[in-house]
Amino acid sequence: MLMNKNDAAVQALSKVPQVTLMFWAIKILATTLGETGGDAVTMSMKLGYAEGSLIFLAFFAVALLFQVFSEGYHPARYWAVVAATTTVGTTMSDYLDRTLGLGYVNSSAILLLGVLLVLFAWSRIMGKIEFEDIADRRDEIFYWLTILVSNTLGTALGDFVADDLGLGFQLGALLFSVLIVAVAIAYYKTGISPNIPFWAAYVLTRPLGATLGDTLTKPLAHGGLALDRISSSLVILALMVVAIMLNHRAGQRRAVAVATDGSR
Repeated sequence: MLMNKNDAAVQALSKVPQVTLMFWAIKILATTLGETGGDAVTMSMKLGYAEGSLIFLAFFAVALLFQVFSEGYHPARYWAVVAATTTVGTTMSDYLDRTLGLGYVNSSAILLLGVLLVLFAWSRIMGKIEFEDIADRRDEIFYWLTILVSNTLGTALGDFVADDLGLGFQLGALLFSVLIVAVAIAYYKTGISPNIPFWAAYVLTRPLGATLGDTLTKPLAHGGLALDRISSSLVILALMVVAIMLNHRAGQRRAVAVATDGSR
């Protein structure tokens, strides 16, 4: 969809990227990185879920401060916070599921309620929920809080489908891919509010990334490829950086095209 001049002006003030196919590709890479990176710290480095959660929460807090107190959209800052929420989501979910013994069903139910409560509070306080035009600092805080809780929920859902339902990682990834396609169809074929499919897809891309990450790094006996977690994380990070750069350049070209058309 092409932006008109007014749309471009609003987007220029926003601190988040436009939602395009490349946005979702980067999001899936970020969630896959969150799974492999989180497991690398808690399992490969043997720091444990509580310690891993504290480390990634600290990283999340620092990245969020840079993002919130910056002006406009900065790709590196934005996606650093997204990656931080996926790693925090992995370790926090594992802490709830395994260390506290809540299990995947109970933790998923609690986290789903958390996402709904954050969205409800956002709607009540701000009057509406946004996902692209985020310029107000209060909107931005709600935006990142929703993402943090939704990524934690997505981790629990991925583990529930792969382990409790017994689908394994590959079938689990296929299931979540189908659900994401269904959400996209609902968006394009119905008059549903864009907020619903966006946040539904945001939740679903997390377990998709989790199952893809587990497919790469879990032992062969458990249905994985037994790749090294740290090496896999570095490769995924490199792919993510390349995708972010390509997406940013494409966005700059779109902005130039809109400005050129507007001056004619």
